[in-house]
Amino acid sequence: MQFDNVKVKIYDNAQALGLAAAAEAREYLQSLTGEVKNVLFSTGASQFTLMDGLKEQEIDWQRVHGYHLDEYKGMSPDHPASFRLWIQTRIEEALRPKKVEYLHGDAEDVEKECQRYAELIQNNPIDLGFIGIGENGHIAFNDPPVADFADPLLVKVVELDEACRRQQLGEGWFPTLEDVPKEALTLTVPAIMSCKKIISVVPDGRKAQAVLNALTGPISTACPASILRTHSEVTLYLDRDSASLLKD
Repeated sequence: MQFDNVKVKIYDNAQALGLAAAAEAREYLQSLTGEVKNVLFSTGASQFTLMDGLKEQEIDWQRVHGYHLDEYKGMSPDHPASFRLWIQTRIEEALRPKKVEYLHGDAEDVEKECQRYAELIQNNPIDLGFIGIGENGHIAFNDPPVADFADPLLVKVVELDEACRRQQLGEGWFPTLEDVPKEALTLTVPAIMSCKKIISVVPDGRKAQAVLNALTGPISTACPASILRTHSEVTLYLDRDSASLLKD
């Protein structure tokens, strides 16, 4: 299926979806010239099968520099919900890329940390971005109340809306809603859209409404993921549950 510029591929289950997305990533990375390939990774439960699929691909990870989309403000890297820990265990230790650049949510000066990471992204253009979609339609932590399609910044501190925080609770990362941080550091929408290619892996029925809104609703910050329809090179991988609200 195709919605504006977004190519949509639907699979029976999350495992098949993850393997197919990983295979496309391998083909794309192999097609690139140059010594270093910059890859931006999403985190969270929705990306587990993609990580499984990447382990099965013949990719020269020693030519890959890894980056990640976001991190909770004030969170230590050893917290179970830390995205740095997620990247460390599922990417750095499992795939062994040449280098991983971490976004430090517990930096003493978070504004300076945002500027540092923005300069990294600017000086190392992202070849491939794995971009998930949240239950409220967010990409990274660009929730509807704070998403800005013309944001002048590449990385910033944002306040998380309740729907986003409830998703983190529902995925089991925190014991109670009060434990979910209220702020995070995130790549902005323009930073995400600067990726040369985007592969979006979105399984699970709880994402079905967000998928429908992203693909068929207005291109609006009410559903930040809708902006992906304007990107020149993006593939969205769905399973039958996340695609369940799409019409034939």
